[in-house]
Amino acid sequence: MTNQVIVWSMLIPPWLTLFFMKRQEIKRWMPAALFVIVTTTIIHEVGFTWGIWETHENTYPLGHMISFTYGALPVGAMWILKYTYGRFWLYAAVQLVGSLTLVLLVQPWLHIRGIFVYIDQNNALAGIGAFSTTLGHFLLVYLYQMWQDEGLVLSKRKSSSISLQPAATKPDPDDKPNK
Repeated sequence: MTNQVIVWSMLIPPWLTLFFMKRQEIKRWMPAALFVIVTTTIIHEVGFTWGIWETHENTYPLGHMISFTYGALPVGAMWILKYTYGRFWLYAAVQLVGSLTLVLLVQPWLHIRGIFVYIDQNNALAGIGAFSTTLGHFLLVYLYQMWQDEGLVLSKRKSSSISLQPAATKPDPDDKPNK
């Protein structure tokens, strides 16, 4: 299997799994997926700029951005939120297993393939830093989804309590009723 097949498989097939998710669920979890994309892009840009890691092979036109940032991570976050949201400890356990898998299995495998490389390979703190960043990141995702749900609840409450009428139909407070 070539590296191009690997990087494209981290980008395209995860999005195809959304055909198995209901439209309402996609609409509910998509803001969290977009949040994952934005925050992961920031994390990767910081790591690239600070010289923590490099990406040697990726999909066009992503440049030095690893393709699972736009494929496997956001879609995986949607599926995990679908099955664990509302049960924080289950969410935390699934994210713990996912983070360990990413840091201990996926990233070393990508390193061996020459796709995603830590610049200081002997630094044990790089793996610990990646693990803690991943856990902190997905805690923020959960908090963001809670904020999104609360915002949706408040907007529904506000919209149902406001009586929308054209100005012409409202009574003028200075008008006195005709007697």
